[in-house]
Amino acid sequence: MRRGAHIQVALDSALLRATDGAARRARITRSALVREALREYLKRLETHGLEARDLTGYEVHPDASTETTDWERVAAWPDR
Repeated sequence: MRRGAHIQVALDSALLRATDGAARRARITRSALVREALREYLKRLETHGLEARDLTGYEVHPDASTETTDWERVAAWPDR
């Protein structure tokens, strides 16, 4: 990994204890834990943005065909 910028982040004592405990259990540094948490959060934000874009698209252009119901019928588990 390329060496990045150093930042300061203020954490309340409970969050700091939880962070240190999680890092210790994962056997990684506090910095590594925070980096991974930020990566996951940013990925989740991107996913939510894409889902919102798709939802808006389907609201503007709803699927009038039977394509989805055809797939739901095929994908359904048979009754026993």
